[in-house]
Amino acid sequence: MRDVDDPELLDYLRAENAAAERFFAPHAEVIETIFGEIRSRVQETDMSTPVEFGPWWYVTSTTEGMSYPVHHRGPTAELATNTILLDENVEADGHDFFDLGAFDVSMDHRVAAWSMDVAGDEHYTLRFRDLTTGADLDDRIDDTSNAGIAWSRDGQWVFYVTPDSQERPSTVWRHRLGTPRTDDVCVFDETDERFYVGIGSTRSEDWIIIQSASRTSADAQIISTDRPTDDPVVVMARRDDVEYGIDHWGDSFVMHTNDDAVDFRLLVSADDADTTDPASWTELVAHEPGRRILGADAFESHLVIHEWADAQPRLRILFRDRTERVIDLGAEPHDVEPTANPQWATDLVRYTVQSLTMPTSLYDERVTTGEQTLLRRIPTPNVDLDAYTGERVWATAPDGTQVPIDIVRRTDTALDGTAPGVLYGYGAYEASLPPWFSVARLSLLERGYVWALAHPRGGGELGRNWYLDGKLLAKPNTFGDMIACGEHLVATGVVSPDRLCIRGGSAGGLLVGACMTQRPDLFASVVAEVPFVDVVNTMSDPTLPLTVTEWEEWGDPRTEPYASCILGYSPYDNTVAADYPAVYATAGLNDPRVSVHEPAKWTARLRDVSTGSAPIVLRTELGAGHGGPTGRYEAWRDEARTLAFILATT
Repeated sequence: MRDVDDPELLDYLRAENAAAERFFAPHAEVIETIFGEIRSRVQETDMSTPVEFGPWWYVTSTTEGMSYPVHHRGPTAELATNTILLDENVEADGHDFFDLGAFDVSMDHRVAAWSMDVAGDEHYTLRFRDLTTGADLDDRIDDTSNAGIAWSRDGQWVFYVTPDSQERPSTVWRHRLGTPRTDDVCVFDETDERFYVGIGSTRSEDWIIIQSASRTSADAQIISTDRPTDDPVVVMARRDDVEYGIDHWGDSFVMHTNDDAVDFRLLVSADDADTTDPASWTELVAHEPGRRILGADAFESHLVIHEWADAQPRLRILFRDRTERVIDLGAEPHDVEPTANPQWATDLVRYTVQSLTMPTSLYDERVTTGEQTLLRRIPTPNVDLDAYTGERVWATAPDGTQVPIDIVRRTDTALDGTAPGVLYGYGAYEASLPPWFSVARLSLLERGYVWALAHPRGGGELGRNWYLDGKLLAKPNTFGDMIACGEHLVATGVVSPDRLCIRGGSAGGLLVGACMTQRPDLFASVVAEVPFVDVVNTMSDPTLPLTVTEWEEWGDPRTEPYASCILGYSPYDNTVAADYPAVYATAGLNDPRVSVHEPAKWTARLRDVSTGSAPIVLRTELGAGHGGPTGRYEAWRDEARTLAFILATT
């Protein structure tokens, strides 16, 4: 099953897809109805808010009937659509799969570096488009990683990243426009298999930053954009269990680090100091337990600090005089993200806010006064937003830990123990999962469902310790937390005890698979998207892509005590005779993250040992990878299929 070119495997997966189609055939009308509902709530012909960058205004647009966006620019905000830079529909034509990776304009705004993946294997072809003529240059670089692009100031040199044989972004190259790839220079090669490499440019446009990071440590190197052929300089030497990232603040650098600060603090270098000298760094923002600093975006006059506090994301403005304030977003559980802010000298910060009941909303805030301007809210035609309500509740885990759950429903859905529900979770890699708005989810809410987002340990919502208490030997806490969330929803009458679906993808697929094998009685159905379910075997084989880098997250099952711990929760190994709920598992043939064999062998085992009659369905995208189908219409139809499964099984 590990050989995706094996004819027997392909025949097997095609047979599984045919069986999946037979399952979904009686639900075809429901699928089409939900697809139509999703489409009716989207303004298909739309345009983003123009963004000023240098002498141009950049914007993207979508057109009804077209699957992908178009990228434009113009001399003013009003004329931002004047020139088409890249039409993704044109580039996607003839391909079953299309994903745009990089789209980075050079500092002189003459050339755009752009890349595409047309297989779903996350190998991108990098091209360079002359923005004056609209034609691509002859330069073509295949098999690059989507790990960032960086330009020299003069627009003659570009830096990119390639993967190793284990699909790990590992090597930084320097390419000069107009020269063959064989002349490209290796700038940095990360030989430690635990570390991923990424690259980017500072907003000041003065420096290129190469970031190398594992699950537990990191370091950064810098190259001047004016001297792109210089060797990179390491900012601070790598140390075990010390992470840091940097940004350039004009005459100094800013660092966020967990050195002596479990939830991170900010340091600043002395003006024009040798940043490689630890003595040149002083504390700018002190560590505060439970307030997890994710990073700081530097502007000429201020920093925008992105952090989590009280299981909520927030933005904090810090000025050069060390005064600060938190951007006011209200108390409702929400997500906030800095968005396109390419200008260095500005007193505006642009960010998006969304919640379970509010579509993504774009704001400009004047940092000096706090004046907020709503620029745009994603249109949701045919939706009465006042019909829905969201709230946060807390479940009690077996060890007494309080676990947050965000819930959304129609205001008229009774919480009397009769409503069907969906419980979604992830809980790994310190990934904090803020609530988000979904027009597709409304199709469930309109049918009386309650939708809940769990925040189990293993994520980062309540600080670094929330993550540490859900990884390695503490990983079972993640599953106990998720089960506690399901039990809480049932015990408090939020959902019916026999109508609860649990859903997750990738590491979240492991989450729902482990919860199902531990408590098959608690769930009516399970949606496991590209699920990581064969943990013992995958983590025992260092020849598989990304295995070595994952040992710091899960442990190495070739040794104790990790062997016993992982064996205790691995869904495949714990799939024994039981009356299992209905299962819908998905896979991608070209998936480099969760190999197709994992969901395939797991569903086969489920069918073999299940003592019940609930359906067990596997559907594989034979031309895609980890993220499923591309193109908005195919993505909507895929989601409609998933929602139809939930409706049929709860």
